[in-house]
Amino acid sequence: MPLSERQLAAFADKHGGQIPFDTSPRHLAGPGDARHVTHGLAAAGWTRTSDPLSAEIILASPDHRHRLQFDPQSATSAWWRLRAEPADTSPGWYAEFGAFVPAEVLAGLTDALVAPTPAEPVSPLPVLEAAGWLIDGRGAADSNPPGCRVERHPAQDRGTVPWREAGRASWHVEVRDSPDAFVGGPRLWHAFLDDAVPEHLVTAFVTALADTAPLQRGMFDPTARHGVVQEPSPLTPQQTVDAYLARVKDLRSQARAAHRQTKSPVPPARAATTQPAPRR
Repeated sequence: MPLSERQLAAFADKHGGQIPFDTSPRHLAGPGDARHVTHGLAAAGWTRTSDPLSAEIILASPDHRHRLQFDPQSATSAWWRLRAEPADTSPGWYAEFGAFVPAEVLAGLTDALVAPTPAEPVSPLPVLEAAGWLIDGRGAADSNPPGCRVERHPAQDRGTVPWREAGRASWHVEVRDSPDAFVGGPRLWHAFLDDAVPEHLVTAFVTALADTAPLQRGMFDPTARHGVVQEPSPLTPQQTVDAYLARVKDLRSQARAAHRQTKSPVPPARAATTQPAPRR
């Protein structure tokens, strides 16, 4: 079922009556509204395949190659799981994200998934370095101030690590909530992206993560306890809703344009052949 006007109105009704607070840094801003992800995919033609009355949401791409699972009742630390089946020219891949990942950051990846692939993808670490993150000698990137780490792990031997990490390299993101910038506190959320995840998707995720623009949260929305900064936003509630609706509209337009490009061209009509007049 495509994204309906009623669903968009429900989002606008909630956020149009909620005073926004600018919340930063992004990795400590809390989960926000999951519809930043699910509405974006639905606007691009993804459909729900799970029970409509269940808290679990499973969305499938139009070609059924990609699947997103959101399970807020998961017994594990991963509430979001994104899978791609193998294709003729590309392998399958898997990514997962913890409950406290900001929905707007995850939407950076899912928006890139439904958009055209860039001709020249940019690597993740240079993006983080340009944003002021600290890159160590092993290629790991730490936010400044510390609290979030992005690191590419080398391939691991099977039997020594969890199944999802075995056999190939992977990207890891870990965020901790700590009153001391130099002492690791409890983990807030994590992300795992195996090495087959297309590089432009990894870059899209870390670009959204390192963006210094604040995220908007309501007064009582859950955020990190330490290190998070909240200030009244200069944006009105209606402006936050309008920006959201514009993004959804843009994703819908992109999907329709891509659909038109992939449709097979109609073969030209055959020219009628002239038959000779019968002899009398």
